[in-house]
Amino acid sequence: MNVDKAVLTFAGIVVLLSLALGWYVSPYCFLLAAFAGVNMIQASFTGFCPAAIVFKKLGLRSGNAFS
Repeated sequence: MNVDKAVLTFAGIVVLLSLALGWYVSPYCFLLAAFAGVNMIQASFTGFCPAAIVFKKLGLRSGNAFS
């Protein structure tokens, strides 16, 4: 797995977790999905993604989007 796939997988997990928590716990948990979406949008424009940095430090190989 490379950094790009790991970031997309992590973002998907965060969104699905946020939806589940928002449904069962509190509507405020939907803010986590909003944060993930905003972070994905800003990463597409700037190329900066904190999750990509963490995954690189964990030893995953670089991908095309986050090199």
